[in-house]
Amino acid sequence: MERRKFTQSLATSIAGISLAHSFGYQGLNLGQKKLGIALVGLGNYATRQLAPALMETQMCALKGIVTGTPSKIDQWKKTYDLKDHQVYNYDNFDSIANNDEIDIVYVVLPNNMHKEYTLRAFEAGKHVICEKPLAMNAQEAAEMVAAGKKANRELFVGYRLHYEPHHQETIRLCREEAFGKIKFFEGGFGFRIGNPNQWRLKKQYGGGALMDVGIYVIQAARYTIGQEPIAISAREFKTDLEKFKEVDELITWQMEFPEGVVANCTTTFSASTNHLYVAAEKGFIRVSPAYGYGRVGGHTRKYKFDFPQVNQQALHMDGIAHSLTNGIHHLNVGGEEGLRDMKIIDAIFESTKADGKRILI
Repeated sequence: MERRKFTQSLATSIAGISLAHSFGYQGLNLGQKKLGIALVGLGNYATRQLAPALMETQMCALKGIVTGTPSKIDQWKKTYDLKDHQVYNYDNFDSIANNDEIDIVYVVLPNNMHKEYTLRAFEAGKHVICEKPLAMNAQEAAEMVAAGKKANRELFVGYRLHYEPHHQETIRLCREEAFGKIKFFEGGFGFRIGNPNQWRLKKQYGGGALMDVGIYVIQAARYTIGQEPIAISAREFKTDLEKFKEVDELITWQMEFPEGVVANCTTTFSASTNHLYVAAEKGFIRVSPAYGYGRVGGHTRKYKFDFPQVNQQALHMDGIAHSLTNGIHHLNVGGEEGLRDMKIIDAIFESTKADGKRILI
């Protein structure tokens, strides 16, 4: 996307989101139907983040769950007052088409299952929010985007940070060139992974640091610089060959943008890093911690950010419900945005396999 269109679409989205944040989505009319969301997959993120967030949303509500673990059902029904007709498993998932209470299916499954359940949700006539990364690769992502258009349903990605005020302010400052032209971006996101048997360390499930958390740095580089990269160079490093025998442990990569701007990025499953830094002609912006669910902090060379900590997941789901209810297309969290990131991830992996070869996008 050329810079002008990128900036216009992003600015429109941010304006809508910021307005909604300021007024708590008070545009919802009394008696207006909240959009129903069904969570597909009841793992850690759905259990600890999304479901509790749905207790705080104003434009959407939890109206269904899909799980392959029967032992979880009773507790979920009790906690969220769910009825039998709102509980599904992976075998009868397609019958969700008959449930008019459910408008949106939120796919919260391992990466290798994103495409299947997104396509099945479209077949059932539902809109979809799919957790990041959108798919296993760009080809799958493109098929998902095409399926949404064919079904006349919207596809969104779990890019919650577009609704977080510190990131919104960073984007605004960059778009308005508050400190002059951007010259350089540097960012990293990683943590020390524990359980060696979890799916994030399995290639078949789409594991690895880049797919899990590196994608946040790709997003941050793109939405601060406000352009699309034209070339990628990347290297992969491993210190634990047994633990990371199937997936990447640490990847560093460089993204080249038009006008000579460069982004140096890092992701890892063996150490903690959580920041973004934008260097401009007349100043800088630093956000740290930047990408987590909890506290976010930031400052510029002139002042410290003074924004409240928010429920990112609640704002994200309300923002999507707001866009669907009011016909507003927030392109920054749409399927096309997820597809762009998958093209970059494909190029990063290609470069690592070619010993850092520069890959044109």
